[in-house]
Amino acid sequence: MIGNTKTLTHAFKEWAIAVEALATGKTIILLRKGGIREAAQKFQVQHQQVWLYPTYEHQKPHLLKSEYSDKVTIVESGWHPETVTIRTYAQITQTLSVTKSETLQALQPYHIWNEQMIRDRLKWKASQPLSVLFLRVYNLPRPLSIPYDSSYGGCKSWIDLVKPISLQGLNPILDDHSYQKLAREIVGNIN
Repeated sequence: MIGNTKTLTHAFKEWAIAVEALATGKTIILLRKGGIREAAQKFQVQHQQVWLYPTYEHQKPHLLKSEYSDKVTIVESGWHPETVTIRTYAQITQTLSVTKSETLQALQPYHIWNEQMIRDRLKWKASQPLSVLFLRVYNLPRPLSIPYDSSYGGCKSWIDLVKPISLQGLNPILDDHSYQKLAREIVGNIN
């Protein structure tokens, strides 16, 4: 069990390919400016503990590093699955605000996106910083398939699942020492 909570409904929407990279320990960071329907028109961390909710609609292979681009499933605009597989929980342990392309260049080895995506993301809403989220990720003992609900749709980062999911039996992707070491390395490379 994580903290004092036994179940959780808060979820964070992210491209399925990014969720997979987090779930397999290939990355511990996400870069966000938020969805179009974010409160106050900017990205804010609303919850420190979340389920990672995989999305498919806006994944674009040409914005990913080559080792990830061929693993993307392309779907039609407005498409959603009948069921969604939840397999990972994350603690957002740290958030950094980035405004300089040099800082983002230093982060290049640590995430899944290519340089075009980084340039585009930095230019979009240029007056707002890009948020770098550090996530300590845990897998459920068994993936859980939940029905899609219309409240999960739309360009927003944060949703609440209709039914809570138990936090029992979570297994960390990286042990505490490995996670802390990698997080320190990333921060050290951008300072």
